[in-house]
Amino acid sequence: MKTQQDAAIFLLRITLAFGFLSAVASRLNLWGAQSSGWKKFVDYTAETNSFLPHSWASAIAIVSTAAELSISILLLLGYQIKKTSFSASVLTLLFAVAMSISYGIKEPLDYSVFVFSAGAFLLSTFPRYSWSLDHFYIDNN
Repeated sequence: MKTQQDAAIFLLRITLAFGFLSAVASRLNLWGAQSSGWKKFVDYTAETNSFLPHSWASAIAIVSTAAELSISILLLLGYQIKKTSFSASVLTLLFAVAMSISYGIKEPLDYSVFVFSAGAFLLSTFPRYSWSLDHFYIDNN
């Protein structure tokens, strides 16, 4: 049972990290023709945060991309997983709320943003993380 839970925790951590990385890669045109590109992302950011001044879209896009990139790297490394995954949960919950306000509840449900947020929150609740820098650090101190 413990090995299955360790594997599930590891897979949750890695899939959350790659989910963030994929979004960042799309904005930076790393997915080729399937990429959204930076301009489309900034436009989408403005639409999603329609309740904020349009002039804030670029700053929000930069901050959210930096946060997603940082979170993905930390999750991949397995460093500070509790704090990082809780931050991921809050960030994606903010995305879901903004999407709900601007587009209605269907949009964040269709894109599983609430599920992503809940998964990140669940990850933050485990007492240990095998196959991570946190595990290595804790076991050697």
